[in-house]
Amino acid sequence: MSLRALTLQLLIAGVLLGCGVQEAAPAYDTVIVNGRIYDGSGAAPVLADVAIIGDRISAIGDLDESQAKHVVDAGGKAVAPGFINMLSWATESLIADGRALSDIRQGVTLEVLGEGWSMGPLSAQMKADALEQQWDIKYDIEWTTLGEYLEYLERRGVSPNVASFVGATTVRVHELGEEDRAPTDAELARMQQLVRDAMREGAVGVSTALIYAPAFYAKTPELIALTAAAAEFGGFYVTHLRSEGNRLLEGIDEVLEIAEATGAAVEIYHLKAAGEANWPKMATAIQTIEAARAAGVDIRANMYTYTAGATGLDAAMPPWVQEGGHDAWVERLRDPKIRARVLKEIETPTDEWENLYLAAGDPSRLLFSAFKSEALKPLTGMTLAEVSAQRRTTPADTMIDLVIEDNSRVGTVYFLMSEENVAKQVALPWVSFGSDAEAPAPEGLFLESGVHPRAYGNFVRVLGKYVREEGVISLEEAVRKLTSLPAENLKIRERGQLLAGYYADVVIFDPQTVTDHATFDQPHQLSTGVTDVWVNGTQVLKNSEHTGAMPGRVVRGPGWDGWSE
Repeated sequence: MSLRALTLQLLIAGVLLGCGVQEAAPAYDTVIVNGRIYDGSGAAPVLADVAIIGDRISAIGDLDESQAKHVVDAGGKAVAPGFINMLSWATESLIADGRALSDIRQGVTLEVLGEGWSMGPLSAQMKADALEQQWDIKYDIEWTTLGEYLEYLERRGVSPNVASFVGATTVRVHELGEEDRAPTDAELARMQQLVRDAMREGAVGVSTALIYAPAFYAKTPELIALTAAAAEFGGFYVTHLRSEGNRLLEGIDEVLEIAEATGAAVEIYHLKAAGEANWPKMATAIQTIEAARAAGVDIRANMYTYTAGATGLDAAMPPWVQEGGHDAWVERLRDPKIRARVLKEIETPTDEWENLYLAAGDPSRLLFSAFKSEALKPLTGMTLAEVSAQRRTTPADTMIDLVIEDNSRVGTVYFLMSEENVAKQVALPWVSFGSDAEAPAPEGLFLESGVHPRAYGNFVRVLGKYVREEGVISLEEAVRKLTSLPAENLKIRERGQLLAGYYADVVIFDPQTVTDHATFDQPHQLSTGVTDVWVNGTQVLKNSEHTGAMPGRVVRGPGWDGWSE
């Protein structure tokens, strides 16, 4: 540029400045104004604005909205940190539809995956088995390790953030297959190394689901060894207890034994007392946990807010018949002698394994939610009692027939818990929340199967039913239990509260109208009342409509190798 041209530009700039024509660049990308801030700490709300720059919260207070590129008027509604789903089964639904619409519409910004089973590490045989057992959602398995799976989701595009435990069942199958035996010393050492590798990749801990084969075959010393490996990296142990029913208290004792042996924090998945005869045990369970907490043990729990659980018909059959995996299970059920033994054991009360058929108490309290076979999908939404009557077979015979015919575990809802206990658990300060479900949308392939209504309503149900309608807890306490409590338990960084410098995972909702609509009869119904959601500073829900944005990232645990980079 010539000296004359440069001088002319400077003169023009000076004139514009003197006339007040030049404007300063906006200081903020977004400012949320007129909101009641529930910061996640449990403190009372304050009237304040929230500013976002890039993927971070930059300021909270009385802000100048003229300094923002975008201004969002919260209209007096609640502004909170994004909610954390402590038990998500969105492992496959995120591949089919990265929007996670059912959860985003509830304000969920982090899906924590991996109850017992995780999407890695996988052997070649495990990949082949997983491909064979796929249901409505079909996909190629383009990863091997857990870290690779999480990065695959991020690369593919997802709206919420994702984190995961490494499944103890997964590492067991990786080394032992689905055999009912203890690992050798060499096998256990390799299992521990797989846990360490997953922790370095960012897993938040190690998980079990002990009522199911082959996890059922693992004894306590094996679980202690795997937990110790995770604890080396600051990870913790979370478990679907070995029993949530007849031996609930003994199941909690095992968790405490693992905590004592390893020094690790421990957590109980979907805390419950299953089966009416076991409902009184919840009071003792709470006393046991709180006594351990008072003695310095870091033990806590999460839950879903319904009186029914959802799993498969494998939870109504003895674990011995399932040894060797799905194909071996179905083949055994075809054998008349084995079938006769299984029929007898299904109908016989026992403390040796968790029989959810008997825990439900009546075949009318089992509801079929998902079938693999097109021929059987019309039975979706029917109870076991109804299907048994239709087929003129006993309930136990009907369950066995359906597993064989569908060549699957058959998705089943079991009505097991009392509303009194659910409300009691919601009030506990050390309990967070998890849907124990996928994150579907009420459209497309998701409508080919039913689903537990918790997939669409678990978190909003806390805010609507248990805060506004029943007053079980305050709104600020509910927000804490949905945000900072799980974030602190997971040891994840700079999430779970509305604080300057934290990631901008933000939710706007109306405490007066937030409502879940999904029912067991009509589960595919989105919740309402959550109007706006940001994930990492990008708006994914605007005026209750999904924007199509996919800004979700992998959220890694304390052992991730990248923290030292």
